Amino acid sequence: MIVGGGPAGSSCAWGLRDSGLDILIVDRSAFPRNKLCGGWITPLVLDELAIAPEDYAPGRTLQPISGFRLSSIGGPQVDIRCQRIVSYGIRRCEFDEYLLRRGGARLREGEPITSIERSDGGWLVNGNIRARVLVGASGHFCPVSRYLGNKGSPAPVVAQEVEFEMDLAQAASSNVAGDLPELFFCRDMRGYGWVFRKDNFLNVGLGRTDSHEISRHVKEFVGVLKKTRDVEVPGNGITGHAYGLFGHSHRTILDDGVLLIGDAAGLAYAESGEGIRPAVESGLIAAHTILSANGDYRGKQLVLYRDLLTSRLQREHGRLDTLSQLLPHAVKEFAGRTLLRSRAFCRNVVMDQWFLRVAEQRLAFEARPVHQELAST
Repeated sequence: MIVGGGPAGSSCAWGLRDSGLDILIVDRSAFPRNKLCGGWITPLVLDELAIAPEDYAPGRTLQPISGFRLSSIGGPQVDIRCQRIVSYGIRRCEFDEYLLRRGGARLREGEPITSIERSDGGWLVNGNIRARVLVGASGHFCPVSRYLGNKGSPAPVVAQEVEFEMDLAQAASSNVAGDLPELFFCRDMRGYGWVFRKDNFLNVGLGRTDSHEISRHVKEFVGVLKKTRDVEVPGNGITGHAYGLFGHSHRTILDDGVLLIGDAAGLAYAESGEGIRPAVESGLIAAHTILSANGDYRGKQLVLYRDLLTSRLQREHGRLDTLSQLLPHAVKEFAGRTLLRSRAFCRNVVMDQWFLRVAEQRLAFEARPVHQELAST
């Protein structure tokens, strides 16, 4: 049973397709759902899920991205352009439903989780769903995560954002380029804002590791966009959400017969805050772990999940990272704003390492035995 039908849960279900297991996804929302997100994915994500861009694109938003425009708020902007597509912009309401429907799992939409208990060597959920394995995949406040004792996160990211469709006149006059998302790092280097065009939709948001006065930071950022980019942001559409960063959340992510994936495990990249790719990859790693367990779902058999996940997400700290940890924050603020004026730093560190992680290869798992086990309702 997978609790949560977002990219993590759907990827896990897809990874278990044709395994002989009976997979059930339960989500409190009915899809398509309104899920705000900056919403860009690298070609590697599509490759790992065996999705051809030309198959996904018809009737959906798939905005090619060939670079980024980077700056600190109020500082000079640096354009980094590539001769290839480095990412795609997607709308989460479309992307999530697409992944959910193709996963092959049974679905129970619009059903919140009201109870979780262990029963007969497995799980009894909501009093009528029995399963051998429970996968928590419903975000930062996932009920499965709470069951494991994760009641909060020591340093979550808090973000506020809005996505809205421009009318024809706004779209025609907009000076925001779809292939070049714009990132504006806060002057204190504790977060960044963005403005991102996806066809005729505009996504605007700001996220910070320091949640103090987040609304004020967002309001000031929206004012900057109005003044410099002539972007009118509808004030009544801005909503917030929280998520944890890998290496900072320190959550319990597995136990006998249970795994946490995606934001439920606090896996967003610490450098960029991106959550889609680690959600997808954690779902695939969880599926591989479940199949590798050969029906023995005790915690010691599921430790493979933690090992593979840590190996995948852990980034080796270089000299720049070590130096950053030793410096006072005021010095890091000044250094950050200075480095963001450097084209080499923006391309090689911010874009290639932090946001695109170009050095990483696709996940590859060897074939695993097929099991014949059922979750029963």
